[in-house]
Amino acid sequence: MAVETREFRASARYQHVSPQKARLVLDLIRGRGVQEALETAAFTKKRIAPVVYKLLASAVDNAKFLASEEGFDLDVDNLYVKQALANDGPRMKRIRPAPMGRAYRYQRRLTHIVLSVAERESSENLVTRAEEPEPKAAKKKAGKKA
Repeated sequence: MAVETREFRASARYQHVSPQKARLVLDLIRGRGVQEALETAAFTKKRIAPVVYKLLASAVDNAKFLASEEGFDLDVDNLYVKQALANDGPRMKRIRPAPMGRAYRYQRRLTHIVLSVAERESSENLVTRAEEPEPKAAKKKAGKKA
């Protein structure tokens, strides 16, 4: 019987940073445990890092809330960042003054960030304690006759 793993999401939309810059921080935390990812986001020196930290904390809080509401057992220490995406949002068209009365157009990029955390599957096949090896039977050595 396959156990269904639950996934808990949080999203931040219309963030004023380009998706390329947001992906730099998201790549650091994708696949890591939640505690390690929170520490990484807290000490990353990017402008979007506090938003990612807050978003990750929100996803963990969503997991805790749903676990208490629906009454299933959730091990918060076993959560990891399953998905971390930075998608394009709408672009704001702006005009910058240029020499000789002209104007240059540029685009301010916005980002939609989606984080999802899930519980790691506990592998029952892993050895949890070391077992003593069985003593091997003494092998007979074939003696050479000289």
